[in-house]
Amino acid sequence: MTRFDALLALLLAPLLVYTALVVQAHGLGLLPLFFQAMAEQSWQGQFNFDFLTFLVLSATWSAWRFGYGVKGWALAVLAFFGGMPYLATTLLLLRRRHGADWAAILLPPKGA
Repeated sequence: MTRFDALLALLLAPLLVYTALVVQAHGLGLLPLFFQAMAEQSWQGQFNFDFLTFLVLSATWSAWRFGYGVKGWALAVLAFFGGMPYLATTLLLLRRRHGADWAAILLPPKGA
């Protein structure tokens, strides 16, 4: 496991625990609160808008990386709603498959 893999695991594990605790305490009603903060133009709303742009970028990369087909678009939806857990898991799986070949990890397969 490289330092980057360790970083991904260190980011992913507590985030999953924290998310489970929040869902347990507050349920799955995130979207109304997420967009309400943006509508209020508060700092929480600014953070949410910033995070939303990250989700769009992650989803766009996933659709492109995995070929814009059914798989690519399905993974794009998963990236958009899955956030960091999706991205960290995807990068860990791609690292296992491609090792340190960052071009193979980040770019679409040749001929795709």
